[in-house]
Amino acid sequence: MNKYYRKKRKSSIKIIPLGGVGEIGKNMTALEYKNQIFIVDAGLTFPDETMPGIDIVIPDFTYLEQNKHKIKGLFVTHGHEDHIGAVPYLLKKINMRVYATPLTLGLIEAKLEEHGLNKSVLKTVKQGQTIRISDVDVEFIAVTHSIPDSCALAFHTDIGIVFFTGDFKVDFTPIDGVKMDLQRLGELGKQGVLCMFGESTNIERPGSTLSELTIRETFKKVFADSKGRILVATFASNLHRVQQVLDATEFNNKKLFVSGRSMLRNVKIAIELGYLKVKKDTIQDMNKINKFKPEEIVVLTTGSQGEQMAALTRMAREEHSKLKLTEKDTVVISATPIPGNDAAMGSVINNLTKLGVNVVYSKLADVHVSGHASREELKLMLALIQPKYFIPAHGEIRHQVMHKNLAISMGVKEENVFITEVGDVVEIGLHGAQMKEKVPAGKVLVDGLGIGDVGNVVLRDRIKLAEDGIINVAMSFDKNTGNIIGKPQMNTRGFVYVKDSKNLMEGTYKILENAKNEINAKRISDTNQMKYLINEKLRVFFYTELKRNPMIMTMILEI
Repeated sequence: MNKYYRKKRKSSIKIIPLGGVGEIGKNMTALEYKNQIFIVDAGLTFPDETMPGIDIVIPDFTYLEQNKHKIKGLFVTHGHEDHIGAVPYLLKKINMRVYATPLTLGLIEAKLEEHGLNKSVLKTVKQGQTIRISDVDVEFIAVTHSIPDSCALAFHTDIGIVFFTGDFKVDFTPIDGVKMDLQRLGELGKQGVLCMFGESTNIERPGSTLSELTIRETFKKVFADSKGRILVATFASNLHRVQQVLDATEFNNKKLFVSGRSMLRNVKIAIELGYLKVKKDTIQDMNKINKFKPEEIVVLTTGSQGEQMAALTRMAREEHSKLKLTEKDTVVISATPIPGNDAAMGSVINNLTKLGVNVVYSKLADVHVSGHASREELKLMLALIQPKYFIPAHGEIRHQVMHKNLAISMGVKEENVFITEVGDVVEIGLHGAQMKEKVPAGKVLVDGLGIGDVGNVVLRDRIKLAEDGIINVAMSFDKNTGNIIGKPQMNTRGFVYVKDSKNLMEGTYKILENAKNEINAKRISDTNQMKYLINEKLRVFFYTELKRNPMIMTMILEI
């Protein structure tokens, strides 16, 4: 028996990614062992341009609902949205205990309060602690990331150890002083890790990710040089960055004003739990901002991704109710755009520049560092853990393949590395590992209070409406005579500007009159058949004239 296997058992372990593979975000994995399921993380992702009107995207819980009697709990690595955002939606479906470190639980608790859910299911675990769940030991191991209390997870089973890296970077000078437990990771590697499920987000970046501490001096200089107000935009969940802003504010004898609902909530929770260090009077009420001199003011805000309704975006458009920016102000964008947000962020920077604002962002100064491990740190993790099997995760397919190749270069056998998609099942037993039949999985779209009620058909309709607009047609059908009567009525939205399209409108009404006459001549009485005939004639006409395909809604009023 080699070091990777604990005991000779007939049972096996199944690792089932339900999100976070082949994609960025929506992280969720099921670990199935001896008729038990342990869930790691339950995150969300945000919609792309193909999902108009959608608020968030969460994993499909179907497989978990079908096997809810097996579930032993949810084990959370850290408090970022792509790892905890789906927790309330999961708990609405399945009642289970949630195990996480104090800050992570604090952020989850706020979500449960918003959704009116029972908070008694939350169970606190400290970094470095191991808890016994049935016959499995779950170990929470300290790692460094852009938020305090982050952990890797090791599941100790009779077959072997399954290790989840969570999100991490190797930061030797962390802001909160809590260092990554490299010694424990090395000990696990010597014991023998059967399988490692590892993040791949920054696999494309060579070298190592810079320490969060490297931007401290930049912040201090920017704050000292500013003659007016300073606004810092960053992720609400990047609490290490928030601490840097607090430190620079206090170092320069300024006051901090917090803007943005999620930022206010996270800062409040982190201060209450002791994860942000701040003097008593540093943070001031936003409603009192006009009582302070411009040079005393620092505003911490959301909007680092160019979100349309974020405070910074509204300030850039001069639409913010409390803050009007001037050429004396400085805006620090302490984040890099997530793929897909580049254009929106570029627009915000351009609008700020037009206002004469001094804009500082990552291409101009060291105001942002990533929270994810680059290639050399990923190599270090593989060297420490020395897994027999490896599953690259937390990345798109190109990231997974690059991480696979890195693992092979570090000594993992090629046949022992699995590139997975959402719903794949990797089963590991004493006689090897193999891919099994997929389980139900995918994405569920959340639109307001609606969860999963928007599918591909609805999305296609929304995209069609956005691209080509809509034509509404109404005709009256006299049941006594069996004829369409009166003049057809029509209006458009998002199609053409009617006043500038006189010829097109006249042509459209001619088509409708022709359709009316054809219906009457053929004595058509089925309203569905009438609608089909009208819609087809209009569709051909509009495509011939404009090469457009608007949505056509025809209503037949029976009188």
